[in-house]
Amino acid sequence: MLEHNNQNEEMNHTETNDTEVSQKEEMQRTPKPKKRFKGKGFLNTVGAGIIGSVLTLTVLPQTDYFQNLAQPSIEQSAADNGQADTSANSGITPTTVSTESGDVANIVEDASESIVGIVNYQKQNGMGASQDAPAGTGSGVLFKKEGDSAYIITNNHVIEGASKIEVSLFDGEKTEGELIGADPLTDLAVVKIDGKYADNLLEVGDSSALRAGEQVIAIGNPLGLDLSRTVTQGIVSAVDRTIPVQTSEGESELNVIQTDAAINPGNSGGALLNSKGELIGINSAKISNSGVEGLGFAIPSKDFMPIVSEIIKTGKVERPYIGIGMTNLSDVPRHYLPNLPESVEAGVIVANIDGTSAAAKAGIKEGDVITKMNGQSVASVAELRRQLYGDLKVGDKIDLTIFRDGKEMTVSLTLTSNAMMNG
Repeated sequence: MLEHNNQNEEMNHTETNDTEVSQKEEMQRTPKPKKRFKGKGFLNTVGAGIIGSVLTLTVLPQTDYFQNLAQPSIEQSAADNGQADTSANSGITPTTVSTESGDVANIVEDASESIVGIVNYQKQNGMGASQDAPAGTGSGVLFKKEGDSAYIITNNHVIEGASKIEVSLFDGEKTEGELIGADPLTDLAVVKIDGKYADNLLEVGDSSALRAGEQVIAIGNPLGLDLSRTVTQGIVSAVDRTIPVQTSEGESELNVIQTDAAINPGNSGGALLNSKGELIGINSAKISNSGVEGLGFAIPSKDFMPIVSEIIKTGKVERPYIGIGMTNLSDVPRHYLPNLPESVEAGVIVANIDGTSAAAKAGIKEGDVITKMNGQSVASVAELRRQLYGDLKVGDKIDLTIFRDGKEMTVSLTLTSNAMMNG
């Protein structure tokens, strides 16, 4: 199961030591052949390794370790004796560095001021008093200014559980951010700051125009703010991948752009840019299983823009609501379900019910096993949610095929809004 890179969950520790460095050097000298990526089957194989540590949020204590790495020593060239080396001496004719609009250096220079660092502060008890303490860091993107306010896109797992959000700007200045709203199921959140800090906004591009093989640039804060606005480059490995993720609201699925640009803990919420310097993705997750390289994932702009626009407008995302807590049938030992026919191999178990919901009014009970929705098979929680959120809307009537006490039956209900649940 792919999970977000959340500092508040398990972290993808990437501390470097001498042993690891020597191992990497040895691997570089004797490269081993790599197996070809085989798509969804591969993701199913390594899914269990994609845990909270894989989300690109990084724990703050890691940043201290890398502080010295952010200050490399500067060595003078052998020719530097107070006189500049000339083309006549070197036999090399100098040329002007490209300043075309597609030049990577220009793109990075223009975009970097829109990339911010985000520090998640959470309440901790100490010495008898509760106080805010930094729990993790991530990245964010300034993309919109409206009136006196500026808006930042980031990942939900970057700010989840925060009692205070601190935003670090490109020039080192810090300001407090206000959470406008978040959506755990799509791992998106919007933070607001004073508009005076938003002289540079990143233009949002059309991710639906992307093709595999196109060049992309990732900018974020890997391993903490000491390495802020780190730039990596790669290509689009695939478009429209679907990956399983574990969120605070349960299992979900994300439609993502796959890239081989290096993405590390702390990059969560950072920008994925196309060759025009436009924001076409929000970096969110990676696969970090041993022996796996270059598998990073970003939420495409065609998916995140409707969500963040709704969050800015209403503070939340409205979705149809059944009113049940769910777990996969495959995750429950069969001896807990003695009356379930052996022929039922996949489905969703009702774990709990909101007593005021449509499900409760329709007579659904804990322990019921849902196998179909409107005649379509439901093999997992993620599949049920995909059908519910992708094909249906508030007010629609649905038929659920369920098994109870070994008997198959159909229950009908009308979908309500999750906004009612959230007040």
